[in-house]
Amino acid sequence: MDAQGRGQAEDIDPADQWVLNPDTGDYELRLPSSAPQSPVPGPRRATPAPEREVPAPRRRRAKPEEPPPGRRDRRRPAKKKAKKKSRGKKILLWTGGTMAFVILAVGTAGYLYLQHLNDNIESLPDDGASTGGFQKDQAINILLIGTDKRTGSGNDGYGDKGSAGHADTTLLLHVSKDRSNATALSIPRDLIVDIPDCPTTQEDGSTKVIAGSSGVRFNQSLGQSGRTPSCTMRTVTELTGVKPDNFMVADFNAVKTLSSAVGGVEVCLAKDIDDPDSHLNLPAGKHTIEGEEALAFVRTRHSVGFGGDLSRIELQQQFLSSLMRKLKSNDTLTSPTKMVKLAEAATEALTVDSKLDSIGKLKDLGMELGKLDTKNLTFATVPVIDNPAEPKPVTVVLKEGPAQQVFDMVKNDISFTEVKKKEKEKKKKEDAAVAARLEGEKSEPSEVRVRVLNGGASAGSAGRELTYLQNEAGVTKSENAGNAPAELARTTLEYAPDQADQARALAEILGLSGAAMKPGESVTNSQGLPTMTLTLGKDFKGAGVKLDATSAKAPEDLQKSTADKVECAK
Repeated sequence: MDAQGRGQAEDIDPADQWVLNPDTGDYELRLPSSAPQSPVPGPRRATPAPEREVPAPRRRRAKPEEPPPGRRDRRRPAKKKAKKKSRGKKILLWTGGTMAFVILAVGTAGYLYLQHLNDNIESLPDDGASTGGFQKDQAINILLIGTDKRTGSGNDGYGDKGSAGHADTTLLLHVSKDRSNATALSIPRDLIVDIPDCPTTQEDGSTKVIAGSSGVRFNQSLGQSGRTPSCTMRTVTELTGVKPDNFMVADFNAVKTLSSAVGGVEVCLAKDIDDPDSHLNLPAGKHTIEGEEALAFVRTRHSVGFGGDLSRIELQQQFLSSLMRKLKSNDTLTSPTKMVKLAEAATEALTVDSKLDSIGKLKDLGMELGKLDTKNLTFATVPVIDNPAEPKPVTVVLKEGPAQQVFDMVKNDISFTEVKKKEKEKKKKEDAAVAARLEGEKSEPSEVRVRVLNGGASAGSAGRELTYLQNEAGVTKSENAGNAPAELARTTLEYAPDQADQARALAEILGLSGAAMKPGESVTNSQGLPTMTLTLGKDFKGAGVKLDATSAKAPEDLQKSTADKVECAK
């Protein structure tokens, strides 16, 4: 085909060249050419113009029909149909390409934003002071530390100038295993404690042990002598018996930016306050505060209560309760702008331990905390009394009995508030099932065979408990089996089905709850006889001391409030 012929062919829409062959009932593609051709064999309706037959690249099946009166009439429907399909195909390709680009752009932007948030996160080693990080199927204990170190712009008027900071505000947040309730336990900064030795990771990767201190204020567990949040973790464990899973440290900016990100936090004052030290100036009543005013609110103490740190703790608890309600409100959760601001504020203002050093890990923790109903979040303060060793007390010490009650309730995952009715009914059924293990006949103590292991109690506990069982409880067929292979939070008694009567007898002697009784298998004692296994956990309080903690109640004079209400500070 010469150039002229090619040009003519290229100018003609191939859709115009589909011709019906009446012999076959098929449409065939025929392109015009400048060169004369032989006619196609077989009868057909031909036009005077010479044509050359070109092999068809495709075939279209048509229903047999009478040929239309003219070829042009026959071609037009095909032309129109082909062009319509071609246009639709172009629209589909354009739309699909645009959507792919949009999805790619959004995905890339989302990834880059997550990377940006990850870069915002500052983390520090836990130095082995934690449990290794929270678990989704276990109770959660997070140590929240507010430091008075001057960090960020606009904070020159706050805190101790030139100080490395202190553990100025500290809460141990305990979330129950079933996520039905939680306790935020405030630890007064002026509480006299013993700070243990703290192995601390240095910048060069080496480890330095920072010597502990006895009889000092709790707030010295951070910042002083180079102490890091892991030292505060160890101090909390020493004080409460609860080992935190993770820590979070917040500076002054956290209060300012988080309160602004949610559009303000509602608080209430029972009287006018004008405190030049904290810069708070508010009349009595309800207010929505954010930024500098929010920081002033949580720092004021001289104008409320008795003018000390315990009164300030109540203000902080009110603020945190309100902040949590705002965080969980639809107004916040359905606002992309607020959620982005929150993400920015949280990742910039918080320092976390190395087990929480990514957005993914923080998201997982947030999902667990999000399951909690604020009605069942209790804010409480460690029971304390004025330090009797000081003529004019400025520090406090533990109120031993009530304080130990509170610590035991946290350790044993016991709620400080009534859980929702549905949750109560579920727990009631579960309690009934385990309580049934205590019902039935009981063997005589002299018939009980048990071996005793230490699974987390203080050193020598298994021996002392064995002495009690043999000499005072009459369980003479008992023996010391040393240390358990792993530590347990709670004491357990494992027994075979045919030892249930022995298990019930021993449970009564020790004060074990049904939950502590673990139907399983027996083992062989030193005489080759089947025996039960009693493993003393961290809840073991001493030989002969009853172990059942399920009946524990909060002290009657415990300072506490729930997160679902606004309580006016007096």
